[in-house]
Amino acid sequence: MKEFDPGDSSPSIVSVTDRVRPITTGMPVTSVHFLKGNAVFVGAAESVAMVGADGEASQIPVHGGGILCTASDGARLVMGGDDGKLVEFGAKGEVTLLATDPKRRWIDNVALHSDGAVAWSAGKTAFVRGGRLEEKSLDVASTVGGLAFAPKGLRLAVAHYNGVTLWFPNMAARPEALEWAGSHLGVVFSPDNKFLVTAMHEPALHGWRLADARHMRMTGYPGRVRSMSWTAGGKALATSGADAVIMWPFASKDGPMGKEPAMFAPLQARAAVVACHPKQDILAAGYSDGTILMVRLDDGAEILVRRNGTAPVSALAWDSKGTTLAFAAEDGDAGLLAL
Repeated sequence: MKEFDPGDSSPSIVSVTDRVRPITTGMPVTSVHFLKGNAVFVGAAESVAMVGADGEASQIPVHGGGILCTASDGARLVMGGDDGKLVEFGAKGEVTLLATDPKRRWIDNVALHSDGAVAWSAGKTAFVRGGRLEEKSLDVASTVGGLAFAPKGLRLAVAHYNGVTLWFPNMAARPEALEWAGSHLGVVFSPDNKFLVTAMHEPALHGWRLADARHMRMTGYPGRVRSMSWTAGGKALATSGADAVIMWPFASKDGPMGKEPAMFAPLQARAAVVACHPKQDILAAGYSDGTILMVRLDDGAEILVRRNGTAPVSALAWDSKGTTLAFAAEDGDAGLLAL
């Protein structure tokens, strides 16, 4: 596919760039979330920018330093920072301090559970609090690289060097170990609770079928996978890290074992962020050259949302109904697209 030239009027791809509502965040953005319909852009340091009904973004301070991790369930946004604090941001813009690490260590991973529980990590220690659970902690062998709650039951996956520890914080059972050599970072459960996948420090994914701990190796990336998103229904996992969106199949009991991935929206740029639509087989992909595409998965049809020649895309998110797409770039350029 050729590069998108802002002066090119050829009809080879449908464009909706003129329908994007620009948002001025005033800061580099690392992630974006929707809280009860309002877009919240998270800055690299200290503040978030919340977009009100008038379309204006208001900066609100939430940390005393860099914001290192975020997680949202649609009603609240929880963030960890290098100030050693875990902070909750509410849909009305209220800021609540949830925890302060006693050693002032960086809070570098956070996860939320549907029953209200929150998990976070500092160094080699993972913590869980809330729901029907008092605060508990678990020390693992090395620095925590990622956290994820299972979709069913209070089970927490703690990714670290040489594998993942599965922890049941409300039970006396010993944590389970899933081993594979290397540094494991981002971690996700499949929506049907049958698979666990990690993004590794090397350009690869690793996974396990949870029923029997059988390994799944997903390689071939030219760069690290920094973004993963499940399609509606969890039939496939979309990933960044290549010059196309790499989509691994998970519809069968064997997941991607012995199967080739699908590839969507190839460009002469690296896919940086992916976000699957919550209800339909559509994905949004942001690239290192600033391009954003929406892609229909059944036939690969593409729609241009943002042209290239701008700062790398750093954040994408759909609202819960899938009617609005929010995006932002490393330089703070942001926008909302209502569908």
